[in-house]
Amino acid sequence: MSEYIAKVILITGAASGIGQAIANAFAKKGASLSLVDKDEENLNKVTKQCKKAGASKVLAVVADLRVEDNIVRAMNETIETFDRLDVLVNNAGVCRFGSVENVPIESFDFIFHVNVKAHFHFTQLAVPHLEKTKGNVINVTSIGGEMPTPGAIFYGMSKAALIYFTKSAALDLASKGIRMNAVAPAPCDTNLLNWPGTAVTMKDILEFHAKEQPLGGVNIEKQDVVDAILFLASDSARTITGTSLAVDRGRMLLGAITKLA
Repeated sequence: MSEYIAKVILITGAASGIGQAIANAFAKKGASLSLVDKDEENLNKVTKQCKKAGASKVLAVVADLRVEDNIVRAMNETIETFDRLDVLVNNAGVCRFGSVENVPIESFDFIFHVNVKAHFHFTQLAVPHLEKTKGNVINVTSIGGEMPTPGAIFYGMSKAALIYFTKSAALDLASKGIRMNAVAPAPCDTNLLNWPGTAVTMKDILEFHAKEQPLGGVNIEKQDVVDAILFLASDSARTITGTSLAVDRGRMLLGAITKLA
């Protein structure tokens, strides 16, 4: 029997990309899910997928994470529905592109609100519930948080902040029996790689990184990220906290990314 049958997993950014893959993976394990995203249409589709895949119960919460009241509402609805929380997956993420010379300063607030502040707020609200279940938090970061990437300065800064948050909060929460870890993927086929206003395509970026990774040959896939999250969320990882696990086929070993593709 799956260890997740009686557990409740809250996933942000669950309507597409890695979040959708995470939701379906936990659904197949029989978990109960609280799925949070601002895209109501896609969120409803993912909810149906998860029910069909075997989730014990699914709650869909439509919420724009730039609005703090929405975060409070999402957590309250989760606890009211399930009366517990075992795993919080802070996955929601946004990106706007530009260098230090030309990125609009307004993009800082947009990116940091979703990629950092919302995750901090969700974690803060989750603490009393995770303490009861001895649960854990997983933050989805990026290798861009540990190695500079041209044209994505605010995105990289936000992911670096999230990695620091993971390590610092792991210390704060250890005495409560709550583990906190991060997964840092290399680029994979998600909408974040659609770069409006540039000639660089998702295909260009993926092909470039496939050549640059020491293990080479293939790209990181969403399932690779999901497998890392399932492990860190599980009892098998009960001794692991404060870790940022790179899912990158060794890409970070080569140092900074000096060009996009």
